[in-house]
Amino acid sequence: MNAIFFMLPIMLLIGLSLLALFIWALKSGQFEDLEAQKYRIFFDDK
Repeated sequence: MNAIFFMLPIMLLIGLSLLALFIWALKSGQFEDLEAQKYRIFFDDK
């Protein structure tokens, strides 16, 4: 029973930090253009 009281705050902290990281990734535009990455190999950048 003591393990539950020890692990529950740790799990909540990890879960909230991952949620905050996901929200940051959404707001910073990480998932804006998922299709263009597979076509970048065909274009030559000089």
